[in-house]
Amino acid sequence: MDGTKATGYGKAENVGLSSDGKKVVIIDQTELPARKVLLELGTPGEMYDAIRNLKVRGAPAIGICAACCMYCLARQIEAEDMDTFMRELTAYGDYLDSSRPTAVNLSWAIRRMLKTARAHMQEGRGGVLDVLGRECRNIQEEDIAMCRAISEYGLSLIREGDGILTHCNAGPLATSRYGTALGPLMLGAERGMKFKVYADETRPLLQGARLTSYELLQAGIDVTLICDNMAATVMKNGWVQACFVGCDRVAANGDTANKIGTSGVAVLAKYYGIPFYVLGPSSTIDMDCTTGDGIEIELREEEEIKKKYYKHPMAPDGVKCYNPAFDVTDHSLITGIVTEEGILEAPYEESIRRLFDQKEIRR
Repeated sequence: MDGTKATGYGKAENVGLSSDGKKVVIIDQTELPARKVLLELGTPGEMYDAIRNLKVRGAPAIGICAACCMYCLARQIEAEDMDTFMRELTAYGDYLDSSRPTAVNLSWAIRRMLKTARAHMQEGRGGVLDVLGRECRNIQEEDIAMCRAISEYGLSLIREGDGILTHCNAGPLATSRYGTALGPLMLGAERGMKFKVYADETRPLLQGARLTSYELLQAGIDVTLICDNMAATVMKNGWVQACFVGCDRVAANGDTANKIGTSGVAVLAKYYGIPFYVLGPSSTIDMDCTTGDGIEIELREEEEIKKKYYKHPMAPDGVKCYNPAFDVTDHSLITGIVTEEGILEAPYEESIRRLFDQKEIRR
């Protein structure tokens, strides 16, 4: 699909399986907003490249994509001996997991698919393939339900006419259906509510400019694109009543990794007395990570700062660049963490632990 207008962003699927179940189909987010292009990923290299080079991005979407990739790769393993089968599948998982280090959903989805395969080894290769096919679809359906629940909880935090500032992209493209940080706005728009959204452009890869403004326009939501360094001005002007951001990993104490620049938005919001909310599924919380200090931050190529999206380089040859893809927002700056289970509040170590204890009891 090329040059086709995106429609029904509350319903579209940006990641899924091909009709024969042998390939993963994604919307290539690097082509938006100029073109809407569908990519088919069939080889391990194509899958790795799509995740590494942000053709699929957003923590939940990466998780869904990884689960679908594991299923498709499992189908390519010809070994009937299940120990050999599992060794090859685990190797594929390790390879995909190395593509990006920060978003926890990538490793989470791969571990879940491997655990599912191991639990059904006695059923042979055919049985494992059947259950993996169901599991990757279950992960996507669960994410759709989670996004809807997150959207409902998030919508309870804002009122008609509010100004919302967001950073990076956490809409349907980054997740499924409604999205996380954009989900309340999408859901509210469906119900006829009006909001004014200020979208940070999100340098250097411009996810806010290319993707968030695109999705909000498609949904008929009033959106104003601003440069990242304009956030303080719109807050000082009184135009922002809340900040909504997504997350790629949440530590057990509530420290949150999200796109670079998020921490700065949180600091500004604290200064101006504006609530700052993190929205994401509970699968993004890493209970093995005690604080944000334990979150590995992905460093990307210097050329993204100097050359990407420019006709000519915008920096002199030889200048050094520091290009972390994410930063960590301290839990003390976060007003609430909105999950599919409800809104978590400080002290986060306690509220997060209660959340996981409740989930364990339900199992």
